[in-house]
Amino acid sequence: MPKFFIKNEQINDNRIVISGEDVNHIANVLRMKIDDELQICDIDTSDNYVANISEIGKDKIMCSICKKIKSEAESDINLTIFQGIPKSDKMELIIQKSTELGVKEIIPVAMERCVSKISGKDEIKKIERWQKISEVAAKQSGRDIIPKIKNVVKIKEICELIKDFDMIIVPYEKAEDVSFKNAIEEIKALKKADLKIGIVIGPEGGFEPSEINLLQEVGAKIVTLGKRILRTETVALAMSSVIMYELGGSI
Repeated sequence: MPKFFIKNEQINDNRIVISGEDVNHIANVLRMKIDDELQICDIDTSDNYVANISEIGKDKIMCSICKKIKSEAESDINLTIFQGIPKSDKMELIIQKSTELGVKEIIPVAMERCVSKISGKDEIKKIERWQKISEVAAKQSGRDIIPKIKNVVKIKEICELIKDFDMIIVPYEKAEDVSFKNAIEEIKALKKADLKIGIVIGPEGGFEPSEINLLQEVGAKIVTLGKRILRTETVALAMSSVIMYELGGSI
């Protein structure tokens, strides 16, 4: 059943108004008709509904709520990816797959060795495009939220945010003392609900030692992922999958 996101203000009594780009998608791409069923998620409350299409107009589609349903699409693991900005369209792949895997938030990071530099109008356009990719992936994968793509930050800003997390993990090819597995075991030992975990991932060129030092000084967990060096677009997907599996967030 196709799934669409709305805001709470689009619900009035037992009726839902769908507007914007979704109108064309429902009417002309999916070619849905009157009485066809949709799954609709209120992004303000995460409530899910099954609704019938009652009216198809040029600018809006009216639906009648059939029933409210319980969804278990979201885990209680709040996972944030701090991604060093990669080249080309790799960020799009990272956002798409991270959304499918249950990540709650993705924050692009401008690091010393980032080849791609974005700022000003380019940053606004990029964030808008990346947010749309997140939305499409959330619909496809049946999420109850659309992961937020935040504005670009720097390492120092991550250091200021670390107090808000139960753990921030930094995979680093020169790390030797602590493995990713060790970090997972430490998180499990917290025995805490609604865990908030961050992963800081370097760009293609990796981290500058000074960036690792800054993160380590504020308490980030610097870990090794093993003997092989992964591409930047692989790291978020591999680590997210392991975290979700090991901490009970599905996969």
